[in-house]
Amino acid sequence: MVSWSEPDEKTFVARLQARDERAFNDLVHHFERRVFALVFRMLGNRVEAEDLTQEVFVQVFKAIDQFRGDSKLSTWIFRIAVNLCKNRNKYLKRRHSNRQDDIDSLGDRSAMNQAKGTTSGSIDRPDDMLVGRQLERIVQLAIQQLEEDFREALVLRDVEDMSYEEISEITGLPIGTVKSRIHRARERLREAIESMLGEKVS
Repeated sequence: MVSWSEPDEKTFVARLQARDERAFNDLVHHFERRVFALVFRMLGNRVEAEDLTQEVFVQVFKAIDQFRGDSKLSTWIFRIAVNLCKNRNKYLKRRHSNRQDDIDSLGDRSAMNQAKGTTSGSIDRPDDMLVGRQLERIVQLAIQQLEEDFREALVLRDVEDMSYEEISEITGLPIGTVKSRIHRARERLREAIESMLGEKVS
């Protein structure tokens, strides 16, 4: 994720609030990949994730005047993304269309083996690549089986590699609750993966 110094971020936000089109394009360029990765793993559906990613930036542009710099711009953007994901999940559940796509759909956007704590490292041999891809799909499906609150905490921490403080700001939860939820999410993820594999995960 892009990182600006405080003066630079203030200047950048001022440009966004002035409706500077180039600044908005820069914002999308810097954050689109991370936002898509988060949204995809929250929804498990590539088409929905692509649509919602666009909606995130539309909402950011509409609401940028409300940004006061109390948190980092990135934290504010992810808060919008998480809230939109929650709303979209409720909508999808009502329509009974909350299906998961193959993990391949994430493609070159953001490889799961770049995530912290949930997948194996780099893979070289073709046979290992197949095993690695299958494992990534199992992990993605297992994440989708988690209750939404646990999935949210796990994705923000172990996939997006955010600090407890950032997750607290995004979710509005106390840090203690965040830590507890992440711990329980990891346990449930391990149980789901073990159930799919039919064996214990070390």
